[in-house]
Amino acid sequence: MQRVTTSWQSKMSFDADLDGHHLVMDASSEFGGEEKGPGPKQMLLAALGGCTGMDVVSLLGKMHVEYEGFTITAQGEASSEHPKVYTSIHLIYEFKGKSLPEDKLRKAVDLSQERYCSVSAMLRQAAKLTYEIKIVE
Repeated sequence: MQRVTTSWQSKMSFDADLDGHHLVMDASSEFGGEEKGPGPKQMLLAALGGCTGMDVVSLLGKMHVEYEGFTITAQGEASSEHPKVYTSIHLIYEFKGKSLPEDKLRKAVDLSQERYCSVSAMLRQAAKLTYEIKIVE
């Protein structure tokens, strides 16, 4: 069982203790926060990027694919009514390198999205999840 303890600090600021790793979350000044850290909904997008990114890095390592850089951009579109949940999330996987094997990149990303990334699987229950791959040489 995983356990995270989240403690109020001040105003809208909270400290999350994740097995000794501390993460500060806060609201923007418009909502009474001091912008000391990202908001909780942004953290969902970050968790998604981290989850699928770790899968892809692991899978590409097993496929002996070398690249110079790798980023994931997660774009969330929220509903206009409360609760303002993400209705769609689009991921952009961008790989940097020369002569990268597009078929292996696609296979790693597809396996992450369709089989391994538990955060993707959870968020897909609530929002439409799409993705694309970009290669920069």
